[in-house]
Amino acid sequence: MTQPGRILLTGAGGFVGRALLPALRAAFPEAVLIGAGREGKVPGTDIGLTLDLRETAGLPDAIAEAHPDAVVHLAAQADVAASFRDPGEAWRVNLLGTIALGEAVLRAAPEASFMFISSGEVYGLSFQSGQPLAEDAALRPANPYAASKAAADLAIGEMALRGLRAVRLRPFTHIGPGQAPNYVVAAFARQVARIEAGLQEPVLRTGALDRWRDFLDVRDVCAGYTRTLGLLDQLEPGVAINLCSGHPRQVGDILGQLLALAGITARTEADAARLRPTDVVRVQGDPSLARQLLAWEPQIAWEDTLRTVLDDWRGRVAAGE
Repeated sequence: MTQPGRILLTGAGGFVGRALLPALRAAFPEAVLIGAGREGKVPGTDIGLTLDLRETAGLPDAIAEAHPDAVVHLAAQADVAASFRDPGEAWRVNLLGTIALGEAVLRAAPEASFMFISSGEVYGLSFQSGQPLAEDAALRPANPYAASKAAADLAIGEMALRGLRAVRLRPFTHIGPGQAPNYVVAAFARQVARIEAGLQEPVLRTGALDRWRDFLDVRDVCAGYTRTLGLLDQLEPGVAINLCSGHPRQVGDILGQLLALAGITARTEADAARLRPTDVVRVQGDPSLARQLLAWEPQIAWEDTLRTVLDDWRGRVAAGE
């Protein structure tokens, strides 16, 4: 396994970044972890690097200053609903920022490996086939967030032809402690915790409960990221790899499981604000390539994942969130 000496992580202060930092520390204990973001130094990093993907002119100097052996590009505008409200912001951050960052690495740290965190959302309407999708499926994004990520995914693939030592990971929906309540399972868990605490009537506001999604535990996703980082020298530049379970779960069933874990009952009420203008009913990925190239597959039991999310929200609700 490759042992990078200096790892630059964009989006280090976000939901996944906070979960990934301890995983990186465990996998690469000798590495210097450089957290890049608008906030400055992030807890769990060794060095803080102020970096704004919307201010692209400063990126080459920032990369030269960081002098990374590996770049993990996690930062994104990842809120689908927000991307409908302001598509331009999604395109600026997710596409233009990614292109500028990739070009900066090519110019200022050409020997560095580059792990781009794409998304299973890039397949979009291709999921209408009803089949588990492999990496060669058509990219048919169905919302501004997914479109901006698909375009960035293709851009990084092209840069790999020009020498960027890149790999593209396409993680499917992942959940865990610390996630914002504008994501479906976190939204459910927050409401269940509030009902349990007597802070909300036993009525859950929901979007479409008949959707099926290929959910992962963020800890499994982070294990996939660290596994990939250690194998980058053995992977073909530009390769795209799904991180998924291959076993979709129905959103309504997950809500029922959370209610059962809390030992409460509640009725549901449709909330139009939680519905997407364009959507697909069933999302299912094919994890075969991740098993083949990374020897990776999800390990954490689903009930453990849900219990961890609910316990996290119990604490956050008790703290007033």
